[in-house]
Amino acid sequence: MVGASIEEETGLDRILTVPNALSLGRLGLLALFCWLLFGANDRIAAAAVLAVSGVTDFVDGYVARRFHQVSNLGKVLDPTADRIVVGTGVIAIAVYGAVPGWLAGVVLGREVLVSAAVLALAALGAPRIDVLWLGKAGTFGLMSSFPLFLLADSSAAWAHVLADVTWVLVVPSLVLSFAAAVSYVPHARKALARRAGGPAGAAAR
Repeated sequence: MVGASIEEETGLDRILTVPNALSLGRLGLLALFCWLLFGANDRIAAAAVLAVSGVTDFVDGYVARRFHQVSNLGKVLDPTADRIVVGTGVIAIAVYGAVPGWLAGVVLGREVLVSAAVLALAALGAPRIDVLWLGKAGTFGLMSSFPLFLLADSSAAWAHVLADVTWVLVVPSLVLSFAAAVSYVPHARKALARRAGGPAGAAAR
């Protein structure tokens, strides 16, 4: 058991893993998305690339768990890539004019709030907090919604139907993402208590 524990801890220090490569690849896809949207002016291709980038978030998590490739770097890189992809994607699509400014502001405000809380906890020396299922579900919904908004930015009759369907998806996704932000509060308090030598907090992430 001790040997297995040591092996597990050693594995967490790995850098060159498939999930980490996928997380970095998502950032490359994000650069391609921005070029397609504003450089090539190819709205449909840009939406497809952003959608693939969002799906890859769940692929790297599955690979990490299924093939025992969880690492300390991955625990930081994965949620960081999430924030960058969501933030950049929302800003780009808002600038393009495919989503209302208020919706982009709400999503970005939530991302800034969570990012600030993570940085504050890190500065206080608290252990990292595991990503909650609510947060993952909300992020998946948002990553699915914004490419659809981009596709729906057309005068075609089908585009209006797609826009309505997208609103049905984005509203519960927003609710889940804010519910996750609220749910992190007790976990953050436990992490701070653990840092101060109190009861054990949430598992490190």
